[in-house]
Amino acid sequence: MSSMGPEVRETEREGERGTEPAAVLIISDDAEFARAITSRWQAERSVPVFTLMSGDLCPGVKPGAFDVGVVGVVRPGVLPSVMTILESTGKPVVFVSPDAQTSMSVRESHTRTLVMRQHEGWLDALVMVASESLRCAQALARARRAEQAAASSEHQATLGRYMLDMRHTLNNALTSVLGNSELLLMEPGALSARAREQLDTVRNMAFRMNEILQRFSSIETELRYVERQATQEKREHSRGAAASS
Repeated sequence: MSSMGPEVRETEREGERGTEPAAVLIISDDAEFARAITSRWQAERSVPVFTLMSGDLCPGVKPGAFDVGVVGVVRPGVLPSVMTILESTGKPVVFVSPDAQTSMSVRESHTRTLVMRQHEGWLDALVMVASESLRCAQALARARRAEQAAASSEHQATLGRYMLDMRHTLNNALTSVLGNSELLLMEPGALSARAREQLDTVRNMAFRMNEILQRFSSIETELRYVERQATQEKREHSRGAAASS
């Protein structure tokens, strides 16, 4: 595999913006095919990272290594396996065919692949289609990350609500532990030195847990205050917008 110099610079620029660069995998036994695509893409505003690979190396492709696959001329005996492997990744695949017979064969056997004929203007059409596929793939990835973040936030919120709901029950239990610990420690000679030491540890840990529960109550109060402030600001903004209109 090899990556092109200009695309590495584009990767650095994308990294500065805090986004992952798009990745295009080009599979062909014709070096000129890959060279033509990468050269044409330099005219675009957004240039992806290119990985070049021959048809014989295709079995080593990992799904996470690219966003869009472009297939050119490969040995006839290798083409079916190349197309099958790429389609199995679930990523968009574009096959650029040099003749009508190969185009028809790939269309019939690999229905998920977009087939293009290598006619005049094919480079412009390929870059346009692949660029749109990249934008769709990146939008889908962002949507999936947003869904995961929302699910994680919902899980944490549910746990937080449960903790707040249970704090009174826990506080009552801790009050009982603390009260009984204090009563036992107030009886001189009722316990051995070792037992008193252990009971004193129980009492101290109960005090610490009680402090944590008090912090929960403080956090709830702070969150309610922030929520009221946000609601008030939203109302003021709405009234200001209505007055200005």
